[in-house]
Amino acid sequence: MTQRKKDSVILGLALFAMFFGAGNLIFPTSVGLTAGSNWLASLSGFSITGIILPLLGVMAVMMSGGTMSSFASKAGKGFGLVYGTAVISALGLVAVSRTAATTYEMGVSPMLPWVSPVVSSVLFFAITWLLAINPSGIIDRIGKILTPVLLAMLAVIIVKGVFFPMGQPGVTGLVQPFQFGFFGGYQTMDAMGSSILGGIVIASLLEKGYKEKRDQLFMTARSVIIAGLGLAIVYGGLLYLGATGTSIFATSLPKTTLTVSIVQQLLGETGKLILGLCVSFACLTTSVGLTATVGEYFSSLTKDKVPYKVVVTITVVLCAFIANFGVDMIVALASPILVTMYPMSIVLILMNLADRFIPDQAMYTGAVFGALSVSLFDGLQAAGIEIAAVQNLIAQLPFAESGFGWVVPTLIGLAVGPLVSKLLGSSKSNRRTPRGKGGPKKPAYSRS
Repeated sequence: MTQRKKDSVILGLALFAMFFGAGNLIFPTSVGLTAGSNWLASLSGFSITGIILPLLGVMAVMMSGGTMSSFASKAGKGFGLVYGTAVISALGLVAVSRTAATTYEMGVSPMLPWVSPVVSSVLFFAITWLLAINPSGIIDRIGKILTPVLLAMLAVIIVKGVFFPMGQPGVTGLVQPFQFGFFGGYQTMDAMGSSILGGIVIASLLEKGYKEKRDQLFMTARSVIIAGLGLAIVYGGLLYLGATGTSIFATSLPKTTLTVSIVQQLLGETGKLILGLCVSFACLTTSVGLTATVGEYFSSLTKDKVPYKVVVTITVVLCAFIANFGVDMIVALASPILVTMYPMSIVLILMNLADRFIPDQAMYTGAVFGALSVSLFDGLQAAGIEIAAVQNLIAQLPFAESGFGWVVPTLIGLAVGPLVSKLLGSSKSNRRTPRGKGGPKKPAYSRS
């Protein structure tokens, strides 16, 4: 194997591990259980938002210049700042809290049922704080050992579940399985997170000596394909396992309980405990990485007026509190944020990929605000806040019934953005800043 192939495989597996995250394995099983016999349609939707868009996001960041700022600021510097802060905050508060809640529900509670979630979350975030405050190679070593072990466990579970299924996917009465899977993929938060991971990938390529833009794009594309195949196999297998449990498990079962129950059904008590242990440590590595990212971002944003250690401390304290709500409650609380943010993330990913065909930067601004004009109210509705007049208007938009009412306003914003910008006297052509042979620089908030 040539060095380039070896590097692309290593980077692809690393990218898979970063996107997969131990906490994400609870979502496909839940989607599959609800979809039942329509599991393939739901898998198609889930694959778009949980696999394809995140991986395209990495390519989009690479092509845009290598940082979250270069990725989002084409819609305006102010927007880029707000978007970046919202993404980092959501990942910090939601994803990090979820790692601790998942650890308790899948790892601690099955093995040590007498331990309270409060004690578990305090201990979890005490360790997270220590490792994030004083970074060392230990967390990387844990990740390198645990990721293969976790994947081996998942491979055994999936193979057993496919060749010796618990049952057959049953009819559940789900009316829109594709849309259900599509929006279920939002909960992975990976399309939003790709704006961070893209910078980490570039930093890794620079460290390996790939300084030419063409080489970076080629290596990233290879790595994305490898990561995509891995995600498709794991997510597809887990979703199918959920579908085979329709005659055994109730759809109201909590997501973590469902995943644990499936593993117990297939591999018995020992398999359940081993998976819980692997998931717990893998969640810890994810927690440390995300907490460090949040600390770096906000300390850099404030030019160290708010020190890194202070941000990390605030993050772990808030997350320790939120984690006690449990995984399903955290997922429910995150839904309004994701419904609001995801359409803009999708628009930014697609437009950055097509950047060479976009002559005016105002098209970015028009498109993202077109998406936001609907997704904001969809998010409010998801939070239980109804504005009847606006909701009635949105309901008249094409595709609104399926949850895609933001598509047409996005296209309108794309078309009229330059005109509005000219009327306001602020139109700018979409100039690309020349980059030297060194390529994009490592983001200040990346600890890879």
